[in-house]
Amino acid sequence: MSRKNWLALVAMLLIGGGIVAYSLRTVNLRLLVQDFFTLNWWWMLVALACICLYLILEGVVVKIFMNNRHADFTWKDALRLPPIEQLFNGITPFSTGGQPAQLVAMLQCGVDGGLASSVLLMKFVVFQAMIVINFLISLLIGFHFIAEKLHALSLLVLLGFVIHLAVIVGLLLVMYWYGFTKRALNLLIKPCAWFMKPQRYERLRISLNEKVDSFYQESLRMKEEYGKMAKVCLVTLCQLFFYYAIPYFIMLALGVHGMNFIMVISLHVLIFMIISLFPIPGGAGGAEYSFSVLFASFIGSGTKLVLAMILWRLVTDNFGVFAGGGAFFIKPDKIKHED
Repeated sequence: MSRKNWLALVAMLLIGGGIVAYSLRTVNLRLLVQDFFTLNWWWMLVALACICLYLILEGVVVKIFMNNRHADFTWKDALRLPPIEQLFNGITPFSTGGQPAQLVAMLQCGVDGGLASSVLLMKFVVFQAMIVINFLISLLIGFHFIAEKLHALSLLVLLGFVIHLAVIVGLLLVMYWYGFTKRALNLLIKPCAWFMKPQRYERLRISLNEKVDSFYQESLRMKEEYGKMAKVCLVTLCQLFFYYAIPYFIMLALGVHGMNFIMVISLHVLIFMIISLFPIPGGAGGAEYSFSVLFASFIGSGTKLVLAMILWRLVTDNFGVFAGGGAFFIKPDKIKHED
């Protein structure tokens, strides 16, 4: 990682530490320590297994996409990508660093840049589509609850949904109305020329058009490989299910019972939307606030609520970041290119 990345990682840890310290200001530390040592560690292991399965299943998606492109793309390299994505998502605003980091990791394996970009784009499309589907279901189940607890901030949930949906609509336009989408794109970016240098504007225009062309070509392949896409969608749904279930098992570890499993999952889906809108790496601040407000009704004790929030962030965010740090230093295998 570059010096800038290391500084971002340190900043993220400091921000996280500051938020935890702020949360502890009104907490009885003796009770917090007591609650920690009386955790049901079997349920905590289930929560950890969930985040591991989340990362592993994303690796499975990469392997499925790569199988008929490079059969010798190893499982080690496929499983190396998700933690690296988590690391760079965690240290960049709006989680923008994950995609470029995965691209670099695939290039290190000897995968052609165009192919690597296409595979990552397909993975991104499926992931976004499954998030939107999950959100629509969760909106029906839990939005009244989140609107009651978060008030005006519940609008962030809807804004997050609109952004994710807009991405999917844009990609569908490329797939089915390619010519129209390219013309519309070039028209929409014209105002950028008013405040950008001509060379920079031209680079932007060429880059965006190349991305549209790349996605369109890959979408043609996607339409032919509907069986593979169905398999990837199913794996991604399972991946997201394990991630969304983590708060439920953390609360069980704290001795909280009588929860509605579907409601807990639905609220976590909605929290995921809120986190995606916060520019601070890892959605710091917004994540902790939304978790503590929404799950306060399930956890009666303020001390246990703070402990649940800390454990949740350690499992869903910090675990992936540190796993990514380890994966970053694992030497990739090189694929064999046919002469």
